[in-house]
Amino acid sequence: MQKNIYTDLAMEARELNPALKGIEEEKEESQGLTVSRIRVTTQVAAEKLGKAMGQYITLDAPELVDRPLDLFESVSKSLAKELELLLKDLALDATVLVVGLGNRAITSDSLGPRVVEQVYVTRHVTEYLPNALSRPIRSVCAVAPGVLGVTGIETMEIVQGVVERLHPDLILAVDALASRRAARISTTVQMTDTGIQPGSGVGNTRKGLNQATFGVPVLAIGVPMVVYATTISQDTISLIADETGLHQDEEKLRNLAEKVIEEHLGSMIVTPKDVDQIAIDMSRVLADGINMALFGADYDEVRMLVS
Repeated sequence: MQKNIYTDLAMEARELNPALKGIEEEKEESQGLTVSRIRVTTQVAAEKLGKAMGQYITLDAPELVDRPLDLFESVSKSLAKELELLLKDLALDATVLVVGLGNRAITSDSLGPRVVEQVYVTRHVTEYLPNALSRPIRSVCAVAPGVLGVTGIETMEIVQGVVERLHPDLILAVDALASRRAARISTTVQMTDTGIQPGSGVGNTRKGLNQATFGVPVLAIGVPMVVYATTISQDTISLIADETGLHQDEEKLRNLAEKVIEEHLGSMIVTPKDVDQIAIDMSRVLADGINMALFGADYDEVRMLVS
């Protein structure tokens, strides 16, 4: 991976290492939406990419930047379809804990808590009003644990306490991510069965939420909401070199840009000016997809019950 090019997306890490062995991948396109599936199969490849071994599914819809309502719906349905495949071994009456990671007070980091607010929680219904449903459904509960700087408690410690009390069969974590391309902010969704590192998108990595930590499967869903200033500068230099053919000076310019940014801007993280609307839109897309995947044929009944 190129120096100081950081990304949470396995698809982008793969783009930076196109010849790397130990990776299985496939891609399909349909009506403005590209679905990429990457499986990291060896520890060597995992270390090179900086991604744990496992599955990474990416939905890429560049036209989402224009906010077409029909495409929002298509992405939600595609998300539900891919998530259902990851949930294929989960019982229909299983308990699922949805964890919304991030800081609700910071817009670019509020995706997780916003999604949690819109997920259909049913644990109280299945426990106290089982006769209100025509048949057993998944028991869904949700929590937004906040961040260490606000609560003084590690995210992992809060989630661990909930897990020990509720014994969920699956954890579904949602968080904002970092991309290496500004164009992928709000237009890309990544799912993985490898769990997640809270804070990794802003260079503040906390203890991981994964199966090794909790003893139950952990799926993670995220949307890029930020990009590093150094990443933008390095990509810009690469584009200039490609346009002008002056590749002999590319590395020197990269190092100079990195030095200037570090000295004058520090570790600056950039997000779009309309990030507030992006957070609203993408949290709705993710929540709709999660709800459809968790409840399947019972989706409409559950929606009417909890609305």
